Amino acid sequence: MKKSARKRPTQPISAAPRSGSEASARPTTAPVAERTPDDPRFWLGFSQVSGIGAVRVRKLIAHFGSLAAAWTATRADLLEAGLDAATVDSVDRARKTLDLDAQVRELDAAGVAFIPSDDERYPARLREIYAAPIGIYVRGEILPSDDLAIAVVGTRRISVYGRQATERLVREIAASGVTIVSGLAKGVDTCAHESALDAGGRTIAVLGCGVDVTYPPENAALARRIVDRGALVSEYPLGTQPAGPLFPLRNRIISGMSRGTLVTEADRKSGALITAKFAVEQNRDVYAVPGSIFSPGCQGTNWLIQQGARPVTSGADILNDLDVEAAGRQLSMRDSMPLEAGERVVLALLGPEPRHVDELCRAASLPVADVTASLAMLELKGLARQVGSKTYVTAG
Repeated sequence: MKKSARKRPTQPISAAPRSGSEASARPTTAPVAERTPDDPRFWLGFSQVSGIGAVRVRKLIAHFGSLAAAWTATRADLLEAGLDAATVDSVDRARKTLDLDAQVRELDAAGVAFIPSDDERYPARLREIYAAPIGIYVRGEILPSDDLAIAVVGTRRISVYGRQATERLVREIAASGVTIVSGLAKGVDTCAHESALDAGGRTIAVLGCGVDVTYPPENAALARRIVDRGALVSEYPLGTQPAGPLFPLRNRIISGMSRGTLVTEADRKSGALITAKFAVEQNRDVYAVPGSIFSPGCQGTNWLIQQGARPVTSGADILNDLDVEAAGRQLSMRDSMPLEAGERVVLALLGPEPRHVDELCRAASLPVADVTASLAMLELKGLARQVGSKTYVTAG
């Protein structure tokens, strides 16, 4: 189960790269058509269309040149772009009912940013995963240093042993500058967030509801602390209430934002094992804390170790794998060389699957010379690498 893994800033939306919230029942107003082609409001709109995901967004951009053009396209053009009739119906409904300007104002008022996946602030490591969110709602701030992150998850019914293990490991990891990502649930998640903050570190909570909804309610004070020293993140619009099916889906984001996933205590039916499964599928490391063979609460972690997860008994076990000092130097180099506009476009098109330069040129609508120059700079900054003749992936 051993695999390998790697994150960015946030501000409330205004008239440039920001947007989003839940559908309001008013038609889209005229100003929408007057905005720039890459206005993030159109990402916001498509993120709320049933049947539209990261793959289809990429196809729409390749076909129309921008999501702005796709948003105003005719039904015939959308069908020609490869959407099925049911999805085109969903696009039509969204265009008739979503007031994107009103949603932007609502987000600004709530101090929430909607960050599209083509925005440089979108976590680079999350962009690499299969079925990455089209955009994320962020309350707080995601920093470039959050690229160095570890997910810490486990049971809601935490034992004394589980609490001791989580506190010790998280404090050691967070004190070394590694961001802790978890899900704000009861038990291990809560302990992980609190331990990271107590160690003076940063932490990010990925929610199975809107970032303006606190769940569980007793974690309201903790959520406020996280906003001050990290971020609340969700793919769901403002006002979305917690529901069972949303939590397993958010687990792919927890593991996707992290270089590896640590399970400190879990039984065999724990949702933490879903997060570990996502980590494996995303080619990220999985770690587990060994527990008593007599404790039902440790059966999940012991099973993960049997399946190949690395057993962890101290924070150093993970820190050595991360090579924190080398990662810090790489982040420093990236910060000193900000991305140019062309580099951001090309990086947004890259992922873990190899893409040829010619394919990137078509998708980006840029000349070969511009794309190859951007790829060369992305390689220099440690954000992309060549894996074959004129074929590139994101650096991992």
